[in-house]
Amino acid sequence: MTITAGVRTARGVKGTVAAAVAATVCYLVWSGGRAWASDARAADPDAFLAGSVESVLALIAGVAFMPVLLWAGMRVMRERGNHLLVLVGTAVWFFLGGHVVEDTVDGAGTVLFLALFAVLGGLLALVRTPDR
Repeated sequence: MTITAGVRTARGVKGTVAAAVAATVCYLVWSGGRAWASDARAADPDAFLAGSVESVLALIAGVAFMPVLLWAGMRVMRERGNHLLVLVGTAVWFFLGGHVVEDTVDGAGTVLFLALFAVLGGLLALVRTPDR
């Protein structure tokens, strides 16, 4: 089957939308978890490792949702063969999301990084792994 320019463009747009939604949801989950950890730390500042468990859970949730959301988003839009998008997108999100959430980037910077991730997701979606 040949892939026309229109099909490629549609797949890229779908990848951009899926990556944008996934990045927004994961950012909100991760930053919400960090706020929870900060509240736990503030509640008892003298406690040893106060908020550490919450911080680890925020990290795990913020990263673990990404491959699921990327895969589900592309499947909802009836696209298959998204292995590169899911694998590379998750790896990039670990570093990019970590920078945005953990380093408390300002509002404009956050929007810029999330948009950058969405564009990267659109480019990665153009690569389709072959079916068996």
